[in-house]
Amino acid sequence: VEAGVMGPFLAAVGVVELYGGWLTLNGFEERIKRDAGDFFIGKQVLPKDPEQERVMRMKEIENGRLAMLAFSGICTQAVLFKSTWPFM
Repeated sequence: VEAGVMGPFLAAVGVVELYGGWLTLNGFEERIKRDAGDFFIGKQVLPKDPEQERVMRMKEIENGRLAMLAFSGICTQAVLFKSTWPFM
């Protein structure tokens, strides 16, 4: 915070949130067709075969859930041991 990095960080997060809001609004008004959580980034790397695409999407969901569980463990450890971060 003392280095002044929070302003640009907040601006970057704001841009992403505005883009997400724009996608949501256009999705509700049915101007664009998109799946939940699809930000139109990275579809080129999905397999062309529908079955392989389904498998890849499931792997992404499982990895995301694992990452959330790991981060919740880090936060819980920080609170229980009253430290700013468990690794510092």
